[in-house]
Amino acid sequence: MRFMRPLNLLLLAWLMLLGGTAHANTGSALAPPMPQLAAVEGRPKVALVLSGGGARGLTHVGVLKVLEAAQVPVDMVVGTSMGAIIGGLYAAGMSPVQLEEEIARLNWGGLFEWREPRQMLSQRRKEEDFELAPMLQLGFRDGDFRLPTGAVPSRSLEMLLRRYTLPMRNLPDFDHLPIPFRAVATDMENGQAVVLDRGDLAAALRASMSVPGVFSPLEVDGRILGDGGLVDNLPVEVARGMGADLVIAVNIGTPLAGRETLGTLVGITSQMVNILTEQNVRRSIDQLTKEDLLLLPPLVNVSSADFNRSAELVALGERYTESVRSSLARFAVPATHYARWRAARGERQALASAGVGHITAVRFEGVPPERTGYLQSLMETRPGAAFDLTRIEGDVQRLSATGDYNDVSYRLEHDPADGDTLVMNVQDNSWGPNYLKLGLNLETDFDGEGAFTLRMSHNRHWINERGAEWRNRIQLGEETGLFTEFYQPLTKRAESFVAAYLDTNLERIDMYGTDGSQVAAGRRRSLQLGADVGWPMGLLGSYGEFRIGVVSRFRRAVPELLSGDLAGSGIDLRARRWWEQGLRAALTSDQLDYANFPLHGYRIRSELMVGRLEEKGMAGELFNRLDTQVTGVRTWGRHTLNLGLRAAHASKVPLGAIDEYALGGFQHLSGYHRGQVSGNYLLFGRLTYYRRTDMNVGLGLLRAVFAGGSIEVGNAWNRREDVSLGDLRLGTSVFVGADTGLGPLYLALMRAPKGHTGLYLLLGRP
Repeated sequence: MRFMRPLNLLLLAWLMLLGGTAHANTGSALAPPMPQLAAVEGRPKVALVLSGGGARGLTHVGVLKVLEAAQVPVDMVVGTSMGAIIGGLYAAGMSPVQLEEEIARLNWGGLFEWREPRQMLSQRRKEEDFELAPMLQLGFRDGDFRLPTGAVPSRSLEMLLRRYTLPMRNLPDFDHLPIPFRAVATDMENGQAVVLDRGDLAAALRASMSVPGVFSPLEVDGRILGDGGLVDNLPVEVARGMGADLVIAVNIGTPLAGRETLGTLVGITSQMVNILTEQNVRRSIDQLTKEDLLLLPPLVNVSSADFNRSAELVALGERYTESVRSSLARFAVPATHYARWRAARGERQALASAGVGHITAVRFEGVPPERTGYLQSLMETRPGAAFDLTRIEGDVQRLSATGDYNDVSYRLEHDPADGDTLVMNVQDNSWGPNYLKLGLNLETDFDGEGAFTLRMSHNRHWINERGAEWRNRIQLGEETGLFTEFYQPLTKRAESFVAAYLDTNLERIDMYGTDGSQVAAGRRRSLQLGADVGWPMGLLGSYGEFRIGVVSRFRRAVPELLSGDLAGSGIDLRARRWWEQGLRAALTSDQLDYANFPLHGYRIRSELMVGRLEEKGMAGELFNRLDTQVTGVRTWGRHTLNLGLRAAHASKVPLGAIDEYALGGFQHLSGYHRGQVSGNYLLFGRLTYYRRTDMNVGLGLLRAVFAGGSIEVGNAWNRREDVSLGDLRLGTSVFVGADTGLGPLYLALMRAPKGHTGLYLLLGRP
């Protein structure tokens, strides 16, 4: 290293004095352009170039730790995708140790959840979870069927990036960051590389990591931007354009896969993206000179989705870079020079950082003006309120929880005269407002009995400015049905509503003798018309809802003889038809964190119906029915207990009609046939244990794999005087299950002392 000449010493002293004076007098004033310490000290300018690679990019943090330990001054940073995120946060002032700590704290599974926590959703959205697998969704808009633009919404990632970069929000360009920075994205309209050098830093980082098929592209300054890895995953040329003399390039991109992975559509698609990335990376590597350094951490058997291995990947990057530390010697500077570099970076960070006092105004972008009042009513942040990051992030989550928006984000716009305006960017789902879901239930006992049911639902949101919805559901197969409901909120905040509905279905009912053998079958048809007035509980109805209304129902039961042995069965083969009219009240409170394999929370559902029953040729009489179901779930570490209880009674059911309630089947008296235990009075309890396994799952495709078992007790009786706890039957099961994008999947062994033992496969809810 050459000794500094006197003129250079004077320049350095003058720059340091200028920086200190600016800090002392202006506080949060903008920092001057990056002091050219490299030129002043007579050394080459060093650029750090970080490639993309999803979770593999977490190794960049380990690389940064060793670079600092080796006293390598980084004069500029350029990154793509995950490299842009790690490099951008480092350039904004986060140290490698801070990055490592934040990575260790992150709940990566929650960060890539496809929607907000389930407890925040309205009761209407929660109920949909029990009808169909929520991930199988497409939309209908402007005469076309459309798919979501990304498998995973990015709002959680955007909020995280916004939180980390908030102090740097008022900079004129990224040269004014503590370390000058560039992010690379792809213009999805023309396929050209876009170098982001100014504007919203959080948006730039998010745009650079718009992984195709995972995150939706992001619109920035009128351009639709996708992942930069498609065109320049190792942007060496961008670093040269910034004036870099030397480049340290870190390539952690995913290599091309082998032949064995090319047998599926997912494998082929992934390979196509990898080919594009690999080709541009090779061009970038060819641009490196012998004075530059290429680091290639050995990421064997590490995928771009392995975020659950974050600590391991940081350590791997650190170990590898430490092993090649001798190669860093030519980039290192003496301790006094490195101390000046660190001091200059800290000074620039202090100068660039901006605080926030009060929110002077709230503005919405991306939604019709008539909807802004409703959105404002969901927020806690108000004009004139003190800035509260936790409150604003809660507002983002509440707006996202409505389910109507593809992206909800915020930014702060500063005006020296007017202060800070909170801008809520709310983007409608591009595939709405007609949402279609398709699902199925498959089950078999591997002994000749099985069932197949196809389901489809349609939801039309925002029919009017009050947020009316039209909801439809069709079911074909073992049970056929049609449900349609029009839901109209009565106030701006949907504090009350009215709903009118029609529900019709035809189901097959198997009937069993006292010895457990099937002796008859039946078909039960019902047609129900009703109108309710209701009140959501909590904001958006997130705690549940209460309804009360009038209902009219026509029912018809037609038993059919299968065998001649009806002795003692109590089965009457006469067809019955009857009408019910009355009042219906229903209370639902759902705080489960997941509909399938929940880990925490509870769900209560209770429905009461009272009215008058009339059967052809007979005098009418009053009736009442009450059905209450309770679920409570608690988890300790990987271990979960799920308790389910149910009690129901139905008075004045026409004699000989098919029983109102039934038990049997997996998790509903396992080891008994579905519907084998039936009656008009029912008691049931179930305790299920399951443990989350260590099986690695892909983000968004498979939430988790579980292993567990259940103990169930219950029975059903036709008359109240027959109800006895001494008659409770026992069912048990052990199972392996998974919560998949198609719905829950179970493989179970069921056994009941008075039933049977056998294997059972189910795709769908028990």
